[in-house]
Amino acid sequence: MQKNYFDKVHRWGILWNIGALLMLLSIPVAVSVYFNAWPEINVLWSVLSKLMLLYWVTAVIEVITYVPMLGAGGTYLSFVTGNITNLKLPVGLAAMENAKVRANTEEGEVVSTIAIGVSSITTTVIIAVGVLAFAPVLPYITAEGSAFKPAFEWVLPALFGALGASYFAKHWKLVPLPVIIGVIVLIFSPTMGVGTLMFVTIVAAVAGVGVLYKLKWL
Repeated sequence: MQKNYFDKVHRWGILWNIGALLMLLSIPVAVSVYFNAWPEINVLWSVLSKLMLLYWVTAVIEVITYVPMLGAGGTYLSFVTGNITNLKLPVGLAAMENAKVRANTEEGEVVSTIAIGVSSITTTVIIAVGVLAFAPVLPYITAEGSAFKPAFEWVLPALFGALGASYFAKHWKLVPLPVIIGVIVLIFSPTMGVGTLMFVTIVAAVAGVGVLYKLKWL
């Protein structure tokens, strides 16, 4: 049964990811067809050749990073619906933490997939309601000089601070090394992508755990 479940997860995950990719590519193609305005191949290639070097590496690193934490189903859902670092990853980790299950177990796979699926539906509904309800006033509360503008700038730090605090308190021995490595990397490469930085800090955390275990400090 487990093999049958994962076979279905991979089959539908691949199909939906390919479908999402085709939908994204269809928009510029449709615009080009409608206006009969196609980009020059040499110009397009000169731009893509520089970007692909960056995004191919990031894509591979994100797969290696997210799959062990979110499981197969959660990762496929996250890549289709997007907003992984800001929403899907915290949701999946928090759900497994609350359910007291570990990633890459049958229970963790189910909990992560359900949590990310529900969060995707909830996010879509909330965004739709928010756009309709706040569209008239949003330009005013996010404008320069608005008393609410600083709050919008600190949403993500507040989210990750609240999520990270619980993990740091429970696993305080594992925290210093990846945090220090992350800070050093950002000092020398402040424009590094989030996915790449996460991979670097995860490797540092795993290495730190190995050292602490060898020293019998865990």
